[in-house]
Amino acid sequence: MAVPSHRHRPSLLLLAPALLVGAGMLLPLVYLVARALEADAATLADIVFRERNFRLLTNTLALTACVLFVTTVIALPLAWLVVRSDLGHKKLHAILGVLPLAVPGYVMAYALMGLSGYYGFANVMFGVSLPRPEGLVGSTIALSLYTFPYLFLNLRAALLGLDPSLEETARSLGRTPLQTFRAVVLPHMTPAMLSGWLVIGLYVLGDFGVIALMRFEVFSYAIFTQYSGAFDRVYAAWLSLMLMGVTLTFIMIDARLRGRRYARIGKGAARPASPIPLGRFRPLAWAFLALVYTCSLGLPLVVLVFWMVQAGPGLDLIEVAEAFYRTTMAAVPAALTAIVLAVPVVYLTVRFPSAGTGLLDRLVYLGYAVPPLAFALSMAFFALQAVPFLYQSLPLLIFAYAMTFLALAVGPVRSRLLQIGPRFEEAARSLGHGALSSFMLTTFPLLRRSMVSGALLVFIMVVKELPITFLLAPIGYSTLATSVFSRTSEGMMMEAAPYALMIVLFSSLFVGLILRHEGTR
Repeated sequence: MAVPSHRHRPSLLLLAPALLVGAGMLLPLVYLVARALEADAATLADIVFRERNFRLLTNTLALTACVLFVTTVIALPLAWLVVRSDLGHKKLHAILGVLPLAVPGYVMAYALMGLSGYYGFANVMFGVSLPRPEGLVGSTIALSLYTFPYLFLNLRAALLGLDPSLEETARSLGRTPLQTFRAVVLPHMTPAMLSGWLVIGLYVLGDFGVIALMRFEVFSYAIFTQYSGAFDRVYAAWLSLMLMGVTLTFIMIDARLRGRRYARIGKGAARPASPIPLGRFRPLAWAFLALVYTCSLGLPLVVLVFWMVQAGPGLDLIEVAEAFYRTTMAAVPAALTAIVLAVPVVYLTVRFPSAGTGLLDRLVYLGYAVPPLAFALSMAFFALQAVPFLYQSLPLLIFAYAMTFLALAVGPVRSRLLQIGPRFEEAARSLGHGALSSFMLTTFPLLRRSMVSGALLVFIMVVKELPITFLLAPIGYSTLATSVFSRTSEGMMMEAAPYALMIVLFSSLFVGLILRHEGTR
């Protein structure tokens, strides 16, 4: 645990942002509970025990389980091939394994829909009319092709850190390669696998775009239809609480399963593992890689280009530029707000550890753990009653973005501040500088790169964000994400293509940031 560097109390410059973050995370959720409890006992029993709720829960859990299974089938062999086999061009394969993150789930759903139908790519180019993907199968494919890189990154890092002498010892005791993998490699990969599963599971629980386009009714879609249609907003509040309960259950299960830790206890550094020859399985490995890259990268790019060509000169590029401008006008201030709040919050939690700052540190991650649709709904409910002039305004949208993705800004800043330590500021204070000037002269210059990284992470996530924008954006304020979704849901594939392509180009910045961070660690 960090030790306070000096005995003076934190200043108002630290406490004010901390109180704002705490209120931003707690107040809307408290209001959501209050709104849900407005129902009388009879109505409450009817809401909670509706048969539809069980169907929503079943569909939500089934979709999550299917996506986790498919992503594991893709990411586990991909990570092993890239790290442990004698496959060539491993750096290229590592990049190709991460690049699907540049294609958001709803853009992947757009690509699958653009492939099918009478006017779709498959029928126009090859004379094969594919059925429209929908339901559990369509949602699983679209979400899996977008989210498997999260698991791939974790598994690849675990394999790179695994000491090969452990496997050699198992082999020397007579274990077969398969037995060695199950007894030695797989247990050491379990923490990384759980981390990847948690990230993917939280994303699936909070997704709205894919399941809406695929017409698969889960909690998030039911919440949106109840709220946007003004059918029963008390029921919408209860659905949000149920979805949050499922999310917190996932987090608690993950915490329980992380009990065991695997660490090397010998002295010295582990040597690199010798590549394992693929032998006669090499053609099968290349076929697997070709299938993964074709489905996750080739499919969306080919379909996007196809519909762009179909549109021809009829594309309204001015409208695309305006959507790009509106997206930037929301993403830039959201990223700046997140980083401005992140620095004092991180400084307070690191330099002044206590029960209160520990609670604040956990609250920061609450906004990221809560499904975006539920968080946006709580913000909307709270604004309608407490600050109605902010309802469906750009400042409320920016604040919701900043709260939701604050954890992404906190992560790089926190890691860097822990590395810096308090000694530079203590030296400056011994020379007569105050707390603020000591920080600005010594620590702040060392934090700037981490601050830029955190801000870029928030910026790119805001560019791709869909459910928060739908619920909180001002009337008529369409972004790239909402433009893709609204046109795709109406079957306007040509009109949606340029917006989807712009999102992919923007999202590639996020992928580049991941690769750059990995290469300079």
